[in-house]
Amino acid sequence: MTQQNLEYLAHQLESSNSRDRMLALASLREVASEDAVPLIKKVLYDQNIPVRSMAVFALGIKSTEECYGILVQLLETEEDYGIRADAAGALGYLGDIRAFEPLSRAFYEDTNWLVRFSAAVSLGNLQDLRAKDLLIEALDSEEIVLQQAAIAALGEIKAIEAIEHILRFVSSEDWLVRQRLAQALGNLPSQKSISALKFLAKDSHPQVSQAAMISLQRIS
Repeated sequence: MTQQNLEYLAHQLESSNSRDRMLALASLREVASEDAVPLIKKVLYDQNIPVRSMAVFALGIKSTEECYGILVQLLETEEDYGIRADAAGALGYLGDIRAFEPLSRAFYEDTNWLVRFSAAVSLGNLQDLRAKDLLIEALDSEEIVLQQAAIAALGEIKAIEAIEHILRFVSSEDWLVRQRLAQALGNLPSQKSISALKFLAKDSHPQVSQAAMISLQRIS
């Protein structure tokens, strides 16, 4: 992108119209990370929450050395739980293995379920087996979405040892839980996984049965 275009985007990010700022952020997808991050930082503390949310997410996509530190600070100090959740999600996209510790702390210590959900999803994205015990604990959460996230993440990190723990959800009343289970088992090849997937392939919900059949093809 030319310097003139970058200057135009910088000007748009200072617009009083939040729509202009969001459009400028969207345009940064085409900009190299080293040029994009200084522009993203212009609206990182924007008064408009959707703009802030978009900026935080963008830091997870446009990776530079300073992105990790910024996102961790937001995760640990930001008052708005939505922004903390965005920071947790962005750390997963960033893929920096250092994020394991702050994401684990957020899961255990944050009082908001959305932040804990984003932390669990991102721990799966990091594909670090150290998250296994934490994610197994998350299976006992009262929040169904946290159960979904934990099941999916255990599949992402290929935690074979967790199969027994997630198989208890094979008859869950929530079809999304069963779908996440079918998807996760596709990453956990074992005879028990195959048996469970054959059962889920006959599920009454089409998205569950389809996910199970795809996973069966993957591990057969």
